[in-house]
Amino acid sequence: MFIPMPSSVGSPYSPKILVDDSQRTEWGKYEPGKGFVLVRGEHGELGAGVYAYARYLNQKGLDPTYVDSFGRTKNLQDVRQDLQFQKLSWNFKGWLFDPNFRYYFFFWTSNPQMGEGAQVVLGGYFQYRFSDKAIVTVGVMPLPTTRTTNYTFPNWLRNDNRIMADEFFRGSYSTGIDIQGEVLKGLKYRFALANNLAQLGVSSQELDAKFNTMSGAIWWMPTTGEFGPAAGMGDFEDHQELATLVGAHYTRSREDAQGQPDIDDFENSQIRLSDGTLLFSPDPFGTGGKVQKATYQMVALNAGLKYHGFHLEGEYYFRKVNDLQVIGTIPVTRLKDNGFSLQASAMVLPRVLQPYVTYSKIFGEYGDPTELGIGMNIYPFRRKEMRFNVQALKLDHSPIGGSSLVAQVGGDGWVFNTDWIVNF
Repeated sequence: MFIPMPSSVGSPYSPKILVDDSQRTEWGKYEPGKGFVLVRGEHGELGAGVYAYARYLNQKGLDPTYVDSFGRTKNLQDVRQDLQFQKLSWNFKGWLFDPNFRYYFFFWTSNPQMGEGAQVVLGGYFQYRFSDKAIVTVGVMPLPTTRTTNYTFPNWLRNDNRIMADEFFRGSYSTGIDIQGEVLKGLKYRFALANNLAQLGVSSQELDAKFNTMSGAIWWMPTTGEFGPAAGMGDFEDHQELATLVGAHYTRSREDAQGQPDIDDFENSQIRLSDGTLLFSPDPFGTGGKVQKATYQMVALNAGLKYHGFHLEGEYYFRKVNDLQVIGTIPVTRLKDNGFSLQASAMVLPRVLQPYVTYSKIFGEYGDPTELGIGMNIYPFRRKEMRFNVQALKLDHSPIGGSSLVAQVGGDGWVFNTDWIVNF
């Protein structure tokens, strides 16, 4: 229900205005997954939704400096204790003329990046459904490099911060074309071709003019044929039958130093050494050499289950970076790193309280960092559209970080965050 009122009602000093039922006007119906449907007719549909959250972040438990694998002492980028209206994504979605032709547009801003070039992102995609087996999408999309970049967001246990190994190995959002579908009941696939691994914050002039990033995934849900909304994490829905999922992802991309997003561009995906050093930084190995181009290849394998409010899953990552084009000299011809992430949760109070634990480790050529996460989600309205997330992370030589993340590169110690999330 929408109640028309003067704009001054937003002030805490405004007089209280009583509106009886005869004055109420229903402008749009709320439907989960579509938001508020503003228009619905024979020629199309328009829905509007929002994903936003406020975050308190405390990184004061981290050591202020760290030593990388080459003996260089560095300061943490920006140890923070602050409150931010962290992110706002306002989206419009629906269909036009033919229900098989769908569109999705978004306005996306991240307040900790105020002043950065990619603080605000406008994007979207067009999509046409030929059949359940073949749905084609063109536009800005997450590449299916891991579970979290395969349209599972924001159905995660942790709110908008990935488990360490996932963040380290994954790709990100780029502009491209993909095809996806369900070939058999419970067996789905997705294949994408894109400009690069991470395009947010990268202009067209900085791209390498080659369409050579590809990413694909196949996943099977053998027992129930589904794994909850968007095949996400956690069993808020309380599966009465055992739901299972297994999947595999493969990504290959030829990356150029010029086409890398800045480290503080949100949703960026930078290729790093396992001590957090950026591969495309001016002198990553301390030998005066600079990497100009590199080929990134990554395989991710995952499996999970849900039953009676319990959820358990893991993902293992294999990454190789080779075919290095270098100015000067560096001590390697390729990089090989592996790692894994584990997560488990339980709805101890159905539809209200969900504690969880996560663990991650990387087996790298330049260090073996770990991360332990303990947290809980609280659903005050017994619905997924609003929740409070409370979390503590124990970092050990974190290789990932940035102003939009809770972790810091090189971080050792504890980080705490509390998020108030609205998603409809």
